[in-house]
Amino acid sequence: MTSDTKSLKLSNTPLSDTSKTTQDFFIGLSAAIVVVFIWSGWLVISKIGAESKLTIYDIAALRYGISAIIAFPIVLYLKPWKDILIHRIIVLAVLAGIPYVLLAYAGFTYAPASHGGVFLNGALPAMTLALAWIWLKERPRLQQITGAVLIIIGALMAAIEASEAAAYEVWIGDLLFLTAGLSFSVYLILNRLWNVTIPLVLLSLSVVSGFLYIPIWYIFLPSALVETTHSQILLQAAYQGLLPNLVGLGLISIAVRRAGASATAAIMSAVPGLGAVLGIVLLGEILGPMTWMGICIVTLGILLITIRRHTF
Repeated sequence: MTSDTKSLKLSNTPLSDTSKTTQDFFIGLSAAIVVVFIWSGWLVISKIGAESKLTIYDIAALRYGISAIIAFPIVLYLKPWKDILIHRIIVLAVLAGIPYVLLAYAGFTYAPASHGGVFLNGALPAMTLALAWIWLKERPRLQQITGAVLIIIGALMAAIEASEAAAYEVWIGDLLFLTAGLSFSVYLILNRLWNVTIPLVLLSLSVVSGFLYIPIWYIFLPSALVETTHSQILLQAAYQGLLPNLVGLGLISIAVRRAGASATAAIMSAVPGLGAVLGIVLLGEILGPMTWMGICIVTLGILLITIRRHTF
C-alpha cells in the first residue's frame, strides 16, 4: 500500500462516528450516575418518611398517586396493553409495585438507610443470579458465584454489627428488605422472559398500581396525612412519585442504550456506599467499622456479578 493510499484511507476515517460513540458513552455514563444519586437519595427520603407522622401506606399512596397521574396520559397514548396479557400486567404490578414498596417502607421503620442499601439494593444481583440459575438454567460463572458469596458475607457483617450494637429490631428491617428484594428479583426475571417494555412498566408499576391501591388506601388503610406538615407531604410526593418510577426508569434506559448494560451495572454498584454516606450526612446515622467493611465487600461482590471480563 502506498503512502498516498494510506493518506486517503486516513482522510476517509469517520471521525464523527468515533466522536459520536464517545459522546453516547458519556451521556449514558452521566445518566447512570444520576440514577445512583436518585436511588441512594430514595433510601434516605424513605427513611425520613418512615420516621415522620406519615404511615407507610401514606407514603405508598403519594408515590403511586403522583406517578399514576403523570404516567396515565403516556400509557393512554401508547396503548402498551395490546402487547401483553392482562394477568401478566397484574403479576408485574404485584411483584414490583405496592407489596414491594410497602415491604421496603416497613423495613425503614426498623433499620437504617444504609441497611436498605445493603439488603435491598446490594443483595438484589445475588438473588437475581440465583433465580436465573434455578429458573432459567443459566449457570453462573465462577466470577459471579464469588461475587454472590461476597455479597452474602458483606450483608451478614452489617447485620451482625447491628445486633451487637443492641439494635435488636434491625434484623426485622433487614428481613423485610430481603423479602422486598426477592420479590423484585422475580420481577426482573419475568421482565426478561416477557420482554417487558418501558410503556408496559409504566402501565403496570404506575397506572395499574395507582388505580388499584389509592381506593383501598383511602377507604381501609390507616392514614396520618392530615396530621403531617405540608413540607413533609410535598417532599415525599415529589421524590417518591416522580424520581424513582419515572425519571429513574428513563435514565436507566438511556444509560443501558448509550453506555452498555455492564458499564451501567458497574456504576449502579455505588448505591449501597453512597446511600450509607447520605445516611450519615443527612440523617446522622452512625456506622461501625464492620458495617463499612460489609458495604465495601457487597460493592465488590456486585461488581464481580455484573461486570464481564471484557467490559473495560
